[in-house]
Amino acid sequence: MRASIPFTRRAFLGTLTAAGGLAVAGLPAGPARAAGRHDWHKVADDVRAELRHAWASYRRYAWGHDQLLPVSGGSSEFFDAAHPVGLSIVEALGTLYFMGLDDELADGVRWVRDHLDFAGVNADVQVFETNIRMVGGLLSGYLCTGERALLQQARTIADILLPCFTESPTGLPYRRVNPSTGHITGNVNVLAEVGTIIAEFGTLSRLVHDARYFDAAKKATRAVYDRRSPLDLVGTEINIETGAWTDSSARVDPPVDSFFEYLWDGWDLFRDRDLKHWYDTLTAAVLRHEEERFDGELWFHRADMTTGATLGRETSELTSYYAGLLGQSGHLREGEAYHSAWASVLSSYTLLPEGYDYGTGKATDPGNQLRPEYVDAAFNLWLLTGKDLYRERARDYYLRQKRASRVANGWTIATDVTASPVKLGDLTPGYWWAEQMKYWYLMFADCPRFDYRDNYLSTEGAVLRGVIRH
Repeated sequence: MRASIPFTRRAFLGTLTAAGGLAVAGLPAGPARAAGRHDWHKVADDVRAELRHAWASYRRYAWGHDQLLPVSGGSSEFFDAAHPVGLSIVEALGTLYFMGLDDELADGVRWVRDHLDFAGVNADVQVFETNIRMVGGLLSGYLCTGERALLQQARTIADILLPCFTESPTGLPYRRVNPSTGHITGNVNVLAEVGTIIAEFGTLSRLVHDARYFDAAKKATRAVYDRRSPLDLVGTEINIETGAWTDSSARVDPPVDSFFEYLWDGWDLFRDRDLKHWYDTLTAAVLRHEEERFDGELWFHRADMTTGATLGRETSELTSYYAGLLGQSGHLREGEAYHSAWASVLSSYTLLPEGYDYGTGKATDPGNQLRPEYVDAAFNLWLLTGKDLYRERARDYYLRQKRASRVANGWTIATDVTASPVKLGDLTPGYWWAEQMKYWYLMFADCPRFDYRDNYLSTEGAVLRGVIRH
């Protein structure tokens, strides 16, 4: 597979068009065409109104703090309880831009420019979370607005993270760093946190003309690939200093999930042929050793990386992202089947539970953290195929989530989706601003600020390619 010319999203869309799969070259049958059974623009307007409603509550109760508590009308911090960094503002920047909420966007940019001080955080922060949320959000905000203060903040934070890579004897990054002191900890790390770096670091390298960020991220990914098993499977957890596997179970579930995503994304964004080869090799092994049909649906089990033996059928809602990734990387039949498997779970639950055992059909974690992955996959499959099936599924989930999670001051997580009515918690996660609402809006709106033909969204929904500046 390595020697072949892979499908980019643009090329894949063109192929579908030539085959009669799309009515408009390069553009799904949604944004620029009739809505079919639904007025999709009305759904988009409703999504925008909900985002604006929640933003007003964030301004009232939590401005400058990391996250809104919409039930109690308060705030919480994600990184450091004593030092907020406006996480929700940073994550919302791109979404506000695409929705045309320019006054709200200007307020957010002003806060970042005048108040963000990530170096003042005096707590151990995860490299992974800091990268995808803060670096990614700031880069997306910069690409949307051209405000150079956002780019400088992204670089400042990346420089705080970079020693976790450069001081490692293997190139695998240490897990945590204290921004105030520079103290590095965490010599055992999981693959998602090792490998979900290159989209943001590579984009930063491109924008500031400094290859150190891309090179560090690629070296970390190579260090994992070089330690694959004879079956071409990788494990879950690894010792940063020795390179020895500390958890040898292979999975596409967390905490591995976005490792695979960023292998493909490194090719998609930067045309790095090594990353494409690594993705193809490891994905072929996943499809060979972890894919299975169970009760008529396509799922992925956990396996021993050395023998391929099945280790369990418990999975996570976060893994539903894999349906979109499979489609993007040329495995469309498997991607569509896997999304249908997750859609079937909604016949039993109002919302997708955090944890699910497809072997028993039972929720293993009954919460719902306003996760975006099912809708993320629907968005990517819709971009690829133009099928309204994926907008129908996304609209259905939007209405389910709105009915269950909307409260007076915004939207909140659920603690038990098996209860009737669904039991609610008290938190609007920072990623809600960056991901779910953006995916819904872009699916239902003919957004003139987004390039539906040629785009890239990170694992945190940051648009790093496809921004049309107005």
